[in-house]
Amino acid sequence: MFLAALAYFRFRFAASPWLLANFASSITSLSQLTNLLVMIPLTQLQLHASYPSRIIASLFLNIAGFTLLALSTVFFLDISTGLYFSFVMLVVFTSGVACALSQNGTFAYAAGFGRSEYIQAVMAGQGLAGVLPCVAQIASVLGSGPSPESALIFFLTATGVSILALGAFLSLVRNRNQEDNRVTKVSGMGEDQEDDESELQEGLAQETRKTISLWTLFIKLRWVALSVFTCFAVTMSFPVFTQKIFSVYSSSSDSPLLQPGCFIPLAFLIWNIGDLVGRILTLIPQLPILRHPQTLLLHSFIRAGWIPLYLLCNINNKGAVVKSDLFYLIIVQFLFGTSNGYLGSMCMMEAGNWVEIEEREASGGFMGLMLCAGLTVGSLLSFLAA
Repeated sequence: MFLAALAYFRFRFAASPWLLANFASSITSLSQLTNLLVMIPLTQLQLHASYPSRIIASLFLNIAGFTLLALSTVFFLDISTGLYFSFVMLVVFTSGVACALSQNGTFAYAAGFGRSEYIQAVMAGQGLAGVLPCVAQIASVLGSGPSPESALIFFLTATGVSILALGAFLSLVRNRNQEDNRVTKVSGMGEDQEDDESELQEGLAQETRKTISLWTLFIKLRWVALSVFTCFAVTMSFPVFTQKIFSVYSSSSDSPLLQPGCFIPLAFLIWNIGDLVGRILTLIPQLPILRHPQTLLLHSFIRAGWIPLYLLCNINNKGAVVKSDLFYLIIVQFLFGTSNGYLGSMCMMEAGNWVEIEEREASGGFMGLMLCAGLTVGSLLSFLAA
């Protein structure tokens, strides 16, 4: 979400060369490190965990954070660069806490149903959440340039989406509670017997919930856990390069879409569209070998081969080895995003097949932790690229 507003942050940090070079890595590193440190105790607190409450708390934190960022585009335009950077880091920290609550709560809640398609739906929803901010940022920049006005529209859009998500989730929880009450009053007979038995199995799993150590979960899920860790660690190399790569026609074209204020969000948009496409592709039945945990880990390592391709592009407008925006946007960004969405979703969906029914919720939270750990390690390593 923050990375989609890179053009605006470049505008705010233009007075500090160090911040201009390192703010993207600082944002991703603080966000993911906070996410990981909060996620670890959340993953361990299983016995009396209320996963819906964690999701709701995360949405309230996001609403507060994005509202503050929106206000900062109106009331804090004259503060120093260093002070504004500190403010942004505070909001990033809050967002990291919210992300941990959301990741842990959402994956655990969805895994508790025992349906891999629910995990796929969560992954697809996260992919869509990456697309919408980029669209909003491009539209606002085309309307008024990388200015406080465009950032205001962008952050207000994020606030509105969070409010809609909160309302939708509260409706889901209410409907599920009503369904649980119905199941307790219905004897599993007739044409609904199979569905009722599945729901009763889920209720039994919740009643027998116990604390499962992270090491036990790792032993059972080691291949898919290492796969999702590696996949997202490799992925975090792309934001550092993306915020520095310009169109090869930026100096010779007057098109606003090819100027950095729009081209950088466009590159993020293309990557996120690829990511969303990859997550949706997991709905297509695959060969068994493609779902094998060791195969997923191998493919996660192979993805690192995309990173050198960024060096062929127009970094810092110093010229490109391959002088083509299509090469950068399609071959590099789109396909790299597609591989992330596909592999990441496959890993998360497969986890439930390797644990017992009563371990599903814990496995969902654990896989969210491994995903977060991969993002954290990748974001810290991104300083090397920066």
